[in-house]
Amino acid sequence: MPPLRLIRRSFPDDPELGTAVSRAILTRVAADELPATMRVHRPAREVAFGRQDVAAPGYPAAREAARAAGFTPVERLAGGRAAVFHEGTIAFARAFPDPEPPKRTYERFMEMAKLVADALRRMGVDARIGEIPGEYCPGAYSVNAKGRRKLSGIGQRMIRGAAHVGGVIVVSGEDLVRDALVPVYGALDLEWDPETSGSIAAELGRDVTVDEAIEALVAELGAAYHLEEADVDDETMALARSQS
Repeated sequence: MPPLRLIRRSFPDDPELGTAVSRAILTRVAADELPATMRVHRPAREVAFGRQDVAAPGYPAAREAARAAGFTPVERLAGGRAAVFHEGTIAFARAFPDPEPPKRTYERFMEMAKLVADALRRMGVDARIGEIPGEYCPGAYSVNAKGRRKLSGIGQRMIRGAAHVGGVIVVSGEDLVRDALVPVYGALDLEWDPETSGSIAAELGRDVTVDEAIEALVAELGAAYHLEEADVDDETMALARSQS
């Protein structure tokens, strides 16, 4: 099996640093200073805005709406529209070395979507890959439950020499996603159906911990890769701090 570094370190008290760490890992993977690396971590309450959001006329109002809802606004590394992270979610970010990243865009999307869907099925969720009409941050590689409620969104970014695939899995607290995105999407003039927002816990009808969901995802990763547990090294942390 191919090797894959796995980093679990989280920065819930500094969302911007958390994003900067993933950016620094991507930069160093592209420079052949680090091997392929996967982060699986616990975020704080944040609304992650994509490039289209940042360019929208309503972006300043959307940032204020996020803050008013109790969420820190950050600019996401991957593509897509605004997405919500909170203490009941899992954030994941994988950096792939690739000399020609555009050639494998869809392959990376499908691999990550399948890993997430298989992890949710391992937990007992009827998980499916595909966009639900009216979902927030719509995408063909979203993971949903029964074709009705979105549980995970996946985005991608490519730079010279590497690609980043990242996203969120909603373990619990789908109401928090709705509470944050209703005013944020209103400010951005984006239409969506709040009823499409779901969680693993709501689907299973029981309490589900973030740890339980992380272990399901790590188990699927471990079936495909030789995982090497690691921490954020000093060079990567220094680069991240210089960018945050």
